[in-house]
Amino acid sequence: MFTGLIADIGSVSELQRDDAGARLRIATRLADQLGEGDSIAVNGVCLTASDVRDGSFGADAMGETLMRSSLGELQAGAPVNLELPLRAEDRLGGHVVQGHVDGTATVAKIAQDGIARVLEIEIDPRLARYLVEKGSVALDGVSLTVGALHERGFAVSLIPETLRRTTLGALAQGARVNVEVDVLAKHVERLMAVQAAVLVAERAS
Repeated sequence: MFTGLIADIGSVSELQRDDAGARLRIATRLADQLGEGDSIAVNGVCLTASDVRDGSFGADAMGETLMRSSLGELQAGAPVNLELPLRAEDRLGGHVVQGHVDGTATVAKIAQDGIARVLEIEIDPRLARYLVEKGSVALDGVSLTVGALHERGFAVSLIPETLRRTTLGALAQGARVNVEVDVLAKHVERLMAVQAAVLVAERAS
């Protein structure tokens, strides 16, 4: 489990992709805190570290991961947001982030609002239903607050610290970002659907 608070901006040193998936190598100062088999979030995607050496680690991404995320589009030298898993004694400074990306979204517009940079994000309606104003969402692994909802998606505001410590400051209009919606919203939807089905069955019996 993660919190969406980025610990380092790593760099993709290698990416090999074929029909079966992709193999990444990422250079990071976090490498000395990793062991083989440890989890690490890469642009919001939970991957398993392997072959940890020389200030870098390898990780495999299967087809499902590549389909739901933008990892397969990375190139050598690309910066990536990295976060180590939450420890039981750590502060939960962001929100509960699983590293299970739900899909991707597009940066539709970028505007400045005082010290903040506002991103308007276009998102699949199937994911938009999980968003609420002032609720939480993770973009490329960064925990953010939904500032506003609009017809085709939502807006978030990035403070200077977020722009400095993550890759979101380098996003341009048209960029794709990984999205993970709040898992609590998905659980509530599932429970309500099950309860509705039970009520229908009881009335029909």
